[in-house]
Order: sequence, then C-alpha cells, then structure tokens
Amino acid sequence: MNDENAFLELLDHHGGILLKVARLYADTTADRDDLVQEMTYQLWKSFPTFRGDSRISSWMYRVALNTALGRFRRREPRIAFLDSVPEPAAPSGPPENEARRRLFAAIRQLDRADRALVALYLEDLSHEEIGGILGLTANHVGVKLHRTKTKLKTLLNP
Repeated sequence: MNDENAFLELLDHHGGILLKVARLYADTTADRDDLVQEMTYQLWKSFPTFRGDSRISSWMYRVALNTALGRFRRREPRIAFLDSVPEPAAPSGPPENEARRRLFAAIRQLDRADRALVALYLEDLSHEEIGGILGLTANHVGVKLHRTKTKLKTLLNP
C-alpha cells in the first residue's frame, strides 16, 4: 500500500478526530472546514515521520490540537495550497441534537487548553494517554479534568 492510500485509510478510520477538534475550536462552518483542511495538511506533512511509538489516534490528536492551537497564536489566517494533499472522504457523524449542541457550545467557552483536555477525555483516553499528548502527568490530568468538569456543569446549568 502506498503512502497516499495508507493516509486516506487513516482519515477514513479516524477522520472524526479532526471534526471533533475543529468543532471545539471554530465557531462557523467555514472556519471548521478551513481548520479541518489545515489539520489534514499538517497530518499529511508529518505522516511519513510517524514512528508508531504511540497509537495512531493519539498522534492524530496531537497534530490536530497543535494545529488548532497554532491558529490562535497567528493573528492572520494562513492560506495553504494543498494540491499535493489527498482529499479525504467526508466522515459521517451522528445527527445533531440539542443536548449535543449545548455541550459543544459550553466546551467552546472553556479556554483552549481545557478544550483539548475535554476532547481527549471524550475519546475515552486514559489519564496517561492524555498526559502524553498534552505534556502533563496523569495526576495533573485528573486534577484538571475534575476542575474542567465543574466548569462545564456550571456552564450547562447556570
């Protein structure tokens, strides 16, 4: 299997990660689409260097979150010419419902680091895996998760 086919298969199986991260960091559909495209580009660029030291989904989260957070560090939007990046198939997700919309709206009110933490927690990653992606100890992840859950409860039930 060549790199392009392997990459497309990766996006087919784990493309929902990009959509979740984009939903947490971009408010409009156009901004989400742009962010997913930028994350796809960054994954494509770094795909040949993935060594397999971690799970592929953990690596994808790390790249996606760094890309999303990097957009906030840059003041002007970056335009990427992605002629060499294969076009991913559009992943299908569960239909939108009011509770889900409220949850994502509340998560978007958190600071960027807490959004990343929640995104990884919602993927059922262990504290150790989350810590490895975010550069925290497992204990620190547990403390931050507890505080972040409290913030979310307050945002959801004012």
